[in-house]
Amino acid sequence: MNITKLLSYLFDSRLKQIDRFNTEAEQIQRSVLAGLLERARNTAYGKLYDFASIRNYQDFAERLPLITYEELKPYVERMKRGESNLIWPSDIKWFAKSSGTTNDKSKFIPVSKDALHKCHYQGGQDCVALYLRMNPNSQFFSGKGLILGGSHSVNVFSKNSYYGDLSAILIENVHPLVNCIRVPKKEIALMEHWDVKLEAMANSTINKNVTNLSGVPSWLLVLIKHILEKTGKQHLNEVWPNLEVFFHGGISFTPYKEQYKELIPTDKMHYVETYNASEGFFAVQNDLSDSGMLLMIDLGIFFEFIPLEEVGKENPHVVPLWETEVGKNYAVVITTNSGLWRYQIGDTVKFTSVNPYKIKVSGRTKHFINAFGEELMVDNADKGLAVACARTGAEIIDYSAAPVFMAGGKKAHHQWMIEFSKAPESIEEFADILDAALQNLNSDYEAKRYGGIALDRLSIELARPSLFCDWLREKGKLGGQHKIPRLSNNRDIMEELIKMNKI
Repeated sequence: MNITKLLSYLFDSRLKQIDRFNTEAEQIQRSVLAGLLERARNTAYGKLYDFASIRNYQDFAERLPLITYEELKPYVERMKRGESNLIWPSDIKWFAKSSGTTNDKSKFIPVSKDALHKCHYQGGQDCVALYLRMNPNSQFFSGKGLILGGSHSVNVFSKNSYYGDLSAILIENVHPLVNCIRVPKKEIALMEHWDVKLEAMANSTINKNVTNLSGVPSWLLVLIKHILEKTGKQHLNEVWPNLEVFFHGGISFTPYKEQYKELIPTDKMHYVETYNASEGFFAVQNDLSDSGMLLMIDLGIFFEFIPLEEVGKENPHVVPLWETEVGKNYAVVITTNSGLWRYQIGDTVKFTSVNPYKIKVSGRTKHFINAFGEELMVDNADKGLAVACARTGAEIIDYSAAPVFMAGGKKAHHQWMIEFSKAPESIEEFADILDAALQNLNSDYEAKRYGGIALDRLSIELARPSLFCDWLREKGKLGGQHKIPRLSNNRDIMEELIKMNKI
């Protein structure tokens, strides 16, 4: 009996709701906004901006300011001490810890009960529902799901509030029945020290029947290689013969795709991209032949977008979902059922479709290089590296890049620090291919490279083994959901990496 086939029928009603995204997106989003405003009308924030008198999106956009974490922080500080009804009508006891701002080492994003159950958990269920539709012969529920979460356990702010990685919060609050179909056990999943956790996860899962994986590609790759080393196997499907899908997110999968295919050489393996952040569950791939992710527009999040050319302006032009265009880069603005009101999350996306609305994450508003007008995005970098790896047979563990400014008669260029798991025979050839690929992918970069007048060819520094892990360890960010800043518009991170590379 195929238990997965039987259980898949439980998702039919939800899939019908998701199918409405094709034709009723604007109506759904307007309804989400109206619901959020109604729920929060009597909060401190709702009274401050008179939510009760807001009648439509235009009123909302004119009345409420765009905010960042700096404007949210005073409310967070009060909620951490136990105050309620400030930005959302229910008590908020959980805060997702994520990378910080200019003024703070960490941000603490409020996570309400509504967001936990109606956004994050529902988003996870939607991933499974859409995957089973894409793969009707799945044996998904015949085994366990390995979830590689964050490196921080749940911690206490006060007797009324707690914080941790989003993954730790989700594990701490998940329905007990879910623990029957996932590994490792809660005590291991919430371990704080990555090195110890890695060994414990490997030992506790090697002999399990794992059918599905979830996590950040770079960190899961470390776990996979550790498991293969311990078992003496060449391929992961020798350890877990029923493995069939990897739900990945957090960073681009492009630089790692070929490595996964080498380590899991089976046609029955599938890869599904997700877009799940501390602020909410945003999107998931719903077609294995299309890399665009379906924007999940009914999970209690109202979406707005700032065209990339408007980012940083004092009064940027902001558009709702129904006014977005295919092929344009936008910074994401969200209003959520955790009380984030017109909050700029710092990510940029590009729409690949508007019927239904599908996106690709193109980078971060702060993680790009535009020192010379080249507007190089992380998406460009990932794709360029994939071309160079395919042409040279190289494999990458991690990378970061930054501008080198004109000095001492030398021309400006981009400097790349790359850690290879399999280095190319010629770094110079790799650099030539990468540079040419970036020109093909980005017309602004191509224009600045023309004749070497504004930009010289990029240069590559070879990172010693574990350089990026050591950098993360020094920052207290080793493991789980933490990511290397791929592109920087200044040299601060690059100079730190260069210094550590000599140790």
